[in-house]
Amino acid sequence: MKDPNKKFEEVTIHTKHIFQGKIISLQVDDVRLPNGETATREIVKHPGAVAVLAIHEGKMVVVEQYRKPLEKSQVEIPAGKLDPGENPLEAAHRELQEETGYTCPSIKLISSFYTSPGFADELIHLYYADELTAGIEKPDDDEFLECVSITLEEAKQMMAEGRISDAKTIMAVYAWQLYQLTGEF
Repeated sequence: MKDPNKKFEEVTIHTKHIFQGKIISLQVDDVRLPNGETATREIVKHPGAVAVLAIHEGKMVVVEQYRKPLEKSQVEIPAGKLDPGENPLEAAHRELQEETGYTCPSIKLISSFYTSPGFADELIHLYYADELTAGIEKPDDDEFLECVSITLEEAKQMMAEGRISDAKTIMAVYAWQLYQLTGEF
């Protein structure tokens, strides 16, 4: 039986590495399509990331920071890229503490998802934390952010205003709403 993950497989004929940056790399693959024809695919390689839906005293902990690709500030859940070989659960604890100051004894995986599978391999692991203890934020040297807590209604309003517009945070808001309604993710 054929592997269902290989249905419509595109076999790589040649890879040309275009760019290697601090976070991403770009490659162009020539591929053979299922019908025997060839095509070109531009692929962004990413080490993966974590994000944390952190709830403290009934509110979602978020950070506001400027996002250069969008040329505007955004409100997002705490998140960050995986370091090489880093365990995603450990990275979730690290990012939560660095960006918000909060620590949590237990963080639960909600889901893992690809951000843009049409051109990138970035996989984000979304976690849930709700037994938070306040501490001191330790953002990276090039991170300038403000940590605040918002209600579900405030989060939905920020989505309507475009202040929350990234997929991971929108997914977290709806996961939180589902959890409030059913007690499950």
